Amino acid sequence: MILIENESVRLQYHPRTKIVHHEFRRFVRGAEFREVLEKGLEIFIKHSACKWLSDDRGNGPLKADDAAWALEDWAPRVIAAGWRFWSVVMPEKVLGQMNMKRWIATYEEKGVTVSAFTEPLSAMSWLEQQKS
Repeated sequence: MILIENESVRLQYHPRTKIVHHEFRRFVRGAEFREVLEKGLEIFIKHSACKWLSDDRGNGPLKADDAAWALEDWAPRVIAAGWRFWSVVMPEKVLGQMNMKRWIATYEEKGVTVSAFTEPLSAMSWLEQQKS
């Protein structure tokens, strides 16, 4: 089920496995970034999902205001909605990888089980094996 599809982003939901899956094809910021996370949260709530696949190969570091919003506003809501497992396809650029490693550590501290990958098939396979 494709929820958003454009040149920058693809957001989809896999109903059989209850996985929310985004692909950032370039740096995504501001309203576009927040729309993807908000729509994914809606799906989490509607379908009682607990798994998220982030394909961030094309993405880079977040702007400070997006990072603050994600951590202070969105994260508490998505965790309360049941987010338990997160697979991350790491950004291709080193700066994006460094940024993502910090986010992984932050969400692990909040109780989300996270695993990082270099390509989406392995990331999806790992998520499918996690018991909800």
